[in-house]
Amino acid sequence: MNDLNENIEKLHTTELGVVRIKKNLSLDVENVAEWCKETIKQADTTIKRGKNWYAYSKGVVITINARSNTIITAHKIKMG
Repeated sequence: MNDLNENIEKLHTTELGVVRIKKNLSLDVENVAEWCKETIKQADTTIKRGKNWYAYSKGVVITINARSNTIITAHKIKMG
């Protein structure tokens, strides 16, 4: 267990974060923050690098600011 999982319920995002994450992942979900939380819970790997956490799960990487617990962005992982 790490700090990211211990603080999972504190995670949130901004309006711009919602737009950015939906665009980057081609998501069509009502609550992006909840989708991200569930994806983070199932993460294969979580890494803290500098001020951010990176959660790798389901072919995506989600970036979270460790201090503010803000989900900043998410990207599809490029294979190959």
